[in-house]
Amino acid sequence: MGDVVAFPAPQAPEPSRPEPLWREAVGHELRSERQQAGRTLTDVAEQSGVSMQYLSEVERGLKEPSSEILGAVAGALGLRLVDLTARVTRSIGRMSGPVCLAA
Repeated sequence: MGDVVAFPAPQAPEPSRPEPLWREAVGHELRSERQQAGRTLTDVAEQSGVSMQYLSEVERGLKEPSSEILGAVAGALGLRLVDLTARVTRSIGRMSGPVCLAA
């Protein structure tokens, strides 16, 4: 029988700040895109079929929107859901610092 090699369990680095929540990063990206396009909450809410109050809460990271809501809001902003997801992933990576991935 061959030798068994034991590898130490990976240790997660202690974060200097807590990781952002997905809903906060999504909200930040949606608000940033809306403001960059010069659009109002009312305009985007109406076009996406959600209430202005709900969209405001999503943008502030207070609500966890469904994929249908995200798709509707992203579409109203001219984004594909996959592009929004990629932006959020990059944003979280920048906020969290280096990430170690195990193969």
